[in-house]
Amino acid sequence: MNILLSIAFVGAWSSGFIGAKLGSGSAPTVTLLMWRFLPLALVLGVVALTATRASWRGLTPRDLVRQAAVGALSQSGYLLTVYYAIELGVSSGTTALIDGTQPLVAGALAGPLLGLPVSRRQWLGLGLGVTGVAVVTVADAGGGTGVAWWAYLVPFLGMLSLVAATFLDRRSRTDVRPMVSMTVHAVTSAVVFTGLAAATGTVAPPASGSFWTAVVWLVVLSTFGGYGLYWLILRRSGVTKVNTLMFLMAPVTAVWGALMFGEPFGTQTVVGLALGLLAVAVVHRGDRHNRPDQHDHHNGHDRDRDRHRHRHRHSDDHNSQQSAEPGPFTPRR
Repeated sequence: MNILLSIAFVGAWSSGFIGAKLGSGSAPTVTLLMWRFLPLALVLGVVALTATRASWRGLTPRDLVRQAAVGALSQSGYLLTVYYAIELGVSSGTTALIDGTQPLVAGALAGPLLGLPVSRRQWLGLGLGVTGVAVVTVADAGGGTGVAWWAYLVPFLGMLSLVAATFLDRRSRTDVRPMVSMTVHAVTSAVVFTGLAAATGTVAPPASGSFWTAVVWLVVLSTFGGYGLYWLILRRSGVTKVNTLMFLMAPVTAVWGALMFGEPFGTQTVVGLALGLLAVAVVHRGDRHNRPDQHDHHNGHDRDRDRHRHRHRHSDDHNSQQSAEPGPFTPRR
């Protein structure tokens, strides 16, 4: 996995928690999310009708419905719970820490649901990551913040929604272009959040500058950066490896939140950060060791034949044998 992509993904994904914190004090959750996705859906819709029309060819209504379902889970369901938790008073760092349990769930289910091999080194990395998240989460939850205990359960619902979206995407056999999937997901979320805002009477945006700063922040950094890179790395490196990077979101967000909002940052957070970095290093080291074998096994026409077979086999097999030059990637955000 390209280290620069990994760093960019961690920073962009973490920015979503910070952006939610920026906008939480100026408007209700559904208002912020509605105005985040309305302009995004409009821009992507115009691009879809002009510059990327060819990318939609060959897609069936079933493919689009599947993409809408993935978007409803990975954007609408996930973001609604994360933003609501922050609105309830859970800090951005703590929300990211709770959300960091996603790799444990996704990694454990990758084998039985997708038939993907999970090596001992990957499990070791996951174990280290879970330990780091647990250290900081327990310390934060017991810090006497005055937040209702059930508020800490809300991000877990978002984590489960994102896990479900990940596996739904991986079960798809259709190769959907990046801009197509992002457009469908954005339009789906715009419809969902506009409906929720209309139902709760919170459609009108506030005039505060902090609200619109948060909207721009979330569209540019979190949507195009975070979500795009999430699905890019997912298809290039697999469920277990991409979700191991999710362990870095908690400590990175905690540091970011401490610098921007004065949120607590103590010894436990440092320990969690160190364990998260170690977890990623363990998995990436194993990945580097495996690549030479893959390159020796496939060469010349063998790689072309393998890529042809991969395109006609179930997408679950995509990560078990990757060629030196992967085929077209289809992110689902």
